[in-house]
Amino acid sequence: MTSASPAPAEFWQPIGLAARSPKSLRNETEINKLSKRLYRLVGQAIADFDMIAPHDRIMVCMSGGKDSYGMLDILEGLRQRAPVPFSLIAVNLDQGHPGFPTDVLPNYLSSRGFAFHIERQDTHSIVKRVIPEGQTTCSLCSRLRRGILYRLATELKATKIALGHHRDDILQTFFLNMFHGGSLKAMPPKLRSDDGQHVVIRPLAYVEEDDLEAWSLHQGFPIIPCDLCGSQENLQRQQVRALLKDWEKRHPGRIDSMFKALGNVKPSHLLDRDLFPFENLRPDPSSP
Repeated sequence: MTSASPAPAEFWQPIGLAARSPKSLRNETEINKLSKRLYRLVGQAIADFDMIAPHDRIMVCMSGGKDSYGMLDILEGLRQRAPVPFSLIAVNLDQGHPGFPTDVLPNYLSSRGFAFHIERQDTHSIVKRVIPEGQTTCSLCSRLRRGILYRLATELKATKIALGHHRDDILQTFFLNMFHGGSLKAMPPKLRSDDGQHVVIRPLAYVEEDDLEAWSLHQGFPIIPCDLCGSQENLQRQQVRALLKDWEKRHPGRIDSMFKALGNVKPSHLLDRDLFPFENLRPDPSSP
């Protein structure tokens, strides 16, 4: 893989609208503002974290939800005018959910001219067999899915794996880890897998979920709901999501402030002895 400096954010700007659906926002001005904001934020994340290098082959993970559709749509728009050449291959993991509409994604991807691969692995049966009824299935489902996607990335010769997590996902994960895991961590915009063989990127890291929802409605993406974990009303992530929405409603701007804090860390003002050498702190004899 070729190493290169990140492209400036201004190169990753929108190439214009492609309204493929009669659904729309209230007027063309709102549509254009939303489009520019989405492309600007995705482009800024790509530039800030050097997500895409020349000749990258990016495996875009497609779940059939609004986030992955939006990610693929925006990445394709960027690809068409990017200052560096790269390619996309959309990948969907059919996990064997009963009633899963197997034709929806292939039909959409074919109609748009995307290169794609559909992988069918019945992880649904494994999750249902292992996890007792009523308990959250996300942890096991994620581990199984991650292993399969890493294998596919190798087989498809992908240099990057793109996941559709957005700003709200990242912030929710931070609070979940703090409340339930006793750690300060979230979803990094870019990471290397534990075995060192894969690089995962999250191009939507700066994008708000509400904007993705609006873009999805405007573009008329054929959304496939998740019936494995999305229907679990007691899911901890949904509780945190509701908490953050309530905070934002009562104190507008709080979510922006909390998200900015994830990139403004002061190790010397925390308690992690591995992160900051507290034991070396001594008075400075040269100070007046």
